[in-house]
Amino acid sequence: MRVTDQPPPPEPPDAAAPGSLEASVRAIERAAGALATASVARMDETLPWFRELPADQRAWVMLVAQAGVRSLVEWLRNRDKGGPAPPDNSDEFFDAAPRALARSINLFQTVQLIRVTIEVVEAQLPHLAADGQEQGIREAVLHYSREVAFGAARVYARAAETRGAWDARLQALLVDALLRGDSSDVLASRAAALGWADAPPVAVAVGRSPGGEAAAVLHTVYRAARRIGVEILGGVHGDRLVVVLGGATDPMAATERLLVGFGDGPVVVGPAVPSLDEATESARAALAGYRAAPAWPAAPRPVAAADLLPERALAGDAEARRILRQEVYGALVRAGGELLETLDAFFAGGGVLESAARGLFVHPNTVRYRLRRIGEVTGFAPLVPRDAFALRIALTIGRLDPFAPTPPPIPPG
Repeated sequence: MRVTDQPPPPEPPDAAAPGSLEASVRAIERAAGALATASVARMDETLPWFRELPADQRAWVMLVAQAGVRSLVEWLRNRDKGGPAPPDNSDEFFDAAPRALARSINLFQTVQLIRVTIEVVEAQLPHLAADGQEQGIREAVLHYSREVAFGAARVYARAAETRGAWDARLQALLVDALLRGDSSDVLASRAAALGWADAPPVAVAVGRSPGGEAAAVLHTVYRAARRIGVEILGGVHGDRLVVVLGGATDPMAATERLLVGFGDGPVVVGPAVPSLDEATESARAALAGYRAAPAWPAAPRPVAAADLLPERALAGDAEARRILRQEVYGALVRAGGELLETLDAFFAGGGVLESAARGLFVHPNTVRYRLRRIGEVTGFAPLVPRDAFALRIALTIGRLDPFAPTPPPIPPG
């Protein structure tokens, strides 16, 4: 449509009189089909993306163009009656096409279609408007095109709201299924409906929700995730915010960038797994860590669920007890009795090398070597206070659980 810096000329006297536009309106009404056909032909000439649409979607656009011209006729008739502004029915003609069209054509493309249609109508006005009414009809069409643009925005806004509400509900159901440990088929079907790419690795982070509307909470997290190029799914469960991260090579570093979306308190990240099918393991570890995190006030934020193994075990997490019993205590047993004996002597001597050496009747360097071996075997260094705490818990669990026999030591040689 054309825009001029000059003020429009005064409206012809007969343009405002009731019934004065009826002849022009009838002419436009008779030409509705031809105008719609010409509009679609112009779209095909000037819009490359329109030529690539499937035939059924091009037919939908034709229906919308025809409905638009009919709506213009009705709008002009209402306007011609005088009095208050005509009723706003400018977005009704979008109902002529299925809602799927809004998913195939974006808002910018829709505005292009409207512009082409209005240009075609304007070009035909000299042949359609009655004598002396061309300027008045032109101004009315320009006014109506503005209303149509707002109508298109309303259609896309409603579609976005509906889609957003449905996506949020589906994400909440998926996260709930993940926390419950539902089958991989359930997770896969819901993730596919959301367009989840399942980029590895996948990890789950759990923290406190900042409060407020769940949609606003998740929007903050999604915006932060887009900035760092990470795929996420999220859900608010009670006072907890659960976020599934996909494609983050370092889930801990990625979660640190997402802390803006969490409330106060600990944020715990479960172990990375290859795909969403296995993310239940990560979710369970993160939830267990979140429940146990208050026992470690000095924990970093975020903190890995694996760093909370002692607290999780004391809180009754069976998986944490299994890991400490089999992968820590069991590893010491399999490595031979010297390491367990040395660790007991080290703890009995208050964590002092010399005291442990005297109790074992060996040189302090021998104790130092064995402690280094303990760190290599278990992943926990006895000289680090936090690791020493985990080792103490592992020894206690390993010796107290008679229902989970430890594998025998590996024979020498």
